[in-house]
Amino acid sequence: MSSEFGKLLKVSVFGQSHGRAIGVNIDGLPAGEAIDFDELYIFMSRRKPGKDPLSTARREDDVPVFLSGIENGVTCGAPLCAIIENRDQHSSDYAALADTPRPAHADYTARMKWNGHADMRGGGHFSGRLTAPLCIAGGIAKQILARRGIHVGAKLSAVGTETDIPFPLQPTREMFDAVAKKTFPVLDDACGERMQQQIMNARDASDSVGGVVECAVIGLPAGLGDPMFDGIENRLAAALFGIPAVKGVEFGLGFGASLLRGSENNDAFSAESGSITTKTNRCGGILGGITTGMPVTLRAAVKPTPSIAQLQQTVSLSEKKAVDLAIHGRHDPCIAHRAVPVVEAVAAIVILDLILEGNHGLI
Repeated sequence: MSSEFGKLLKVSVFGQSHGRAIGVNIDGLPAGEAIDFDELYIFMSRRKPGKDPLSTARREDDVPVFLSGIENGVTCGAPLCAIIENRDQHSSDYAALADTPRPAHADYTARMKWNGHADMRGGGHFSGRLTAPLCIAGGIAKQILARRGIHVGAKLSAVGTETDIPFPLQPTREMFDAVAKKTFPVLDDACGERMQQQIMNARDASDSVGGVVECAVIGLPAGLGDPMFDGIENRLAAALFGIPAVKGVEFGLGFGASLLRGSENNDAFSAESGSITTKTNRCGGILGGITTGMPVTLRAAVKPTPSIAQLQQTVSLSEKKAVDLAIHGRHDPCIAHRAVPVVEAVAAIVILDLILEGNHGLI
C-alpha cells in the first residue's frame, strides 16, 4: 500500500480530510509498553490547527480514540488502531473546484489516476490533515525510544528568507523539550519573531510562505542501518517525503557539502573518555548508510501552502480552456511550523523500526 511504511513496525494511515474520520493502524509495536496519554496529547497539540493567526482557522480537537492494541494503558501486542473524528469540515468551500484543479495541489493528478472518483475536498487523502494520525504513531514511538535513551527533536530552521541558528554539535533532550514548549519552535526567539512577521506579511498579501524543518536524533548507537539501498538516509527520506508539502530532504550538510573540498568536509575522528566520536558532524551522523554514534541530523524543505487567495490561472477540465481561479476557505499562510512535530513523528517511527529490526540490545 502507498499509505503504509515500515518493515517490522508497519504504519498505515487512512481517511480523507473531509471524511468522517482519519486514523492510523500500527502493527509491530512491542508489547508491554506503557503509553503516557497526557504526553501524547501534548505532542499532538503542537500540530493542531486553529490555535493562532499563523495557521488555518479550522478547529479540530484532534483527540485520538483508540480502538485496539492498548489494554490498561499498555500495548498488548495486537495491532494498534486509532481514529480522529473530523468535526469542522466546510466541504461546500470545495464544491466549485471539481472541474478546476488548484495549482500545486494533487487535484489534477488524482483525477487522472482515479478517473475523477477521488475525494479531493480539503485535499482528500493528500491533505496535511493526514499528518495528525502520523503524530499518534510518532508520539508513541518517541516514548518508546526515550525509555532507551534515544530522543528525537526538531525545530524550524527557516521561514522564507529568515534563518534560525542550527542545533549545536551535541543537542540535548533538555534543548528539544525547551523548543517543544515554545509557541513558535525556534532556538533564537528574536529570529522566530521575524519568521512570524514573514508569515503575517504573506497572509496579508493573500499569499503563503515555505520553510525548513531541522531534526536531530540523539542517543543512537553506532552501527545501525545498512549500505546501499536500505541505509538510514534511504529509510528516513522515503518516509519524510510522505509528509504532504515536503519537497526536499538533506542529511548533515546535504547540498552544502558539494561546495567544500574533502579537507573541509571530512569529519575527523576522536577518542574521548573511551568513546569514538567525530569533532564535527558534517555527515549528519551517517556514513555508508550506517550510524556513526553522533547525532543523526536532517532538514526537510516544506513548500509554501498552495491554497492562496490570490487569483491564479488554471483550466476547466470539461471545457479544456484556461480560466481564472479564486480559492476560498480556511488555509495556513505557512505550514512549516506545524510540520515540526510531524517530522519528529516520522523520524521516530523510522528509527524505532530500524531498532526493532537490528535490536542492538535496545528492545
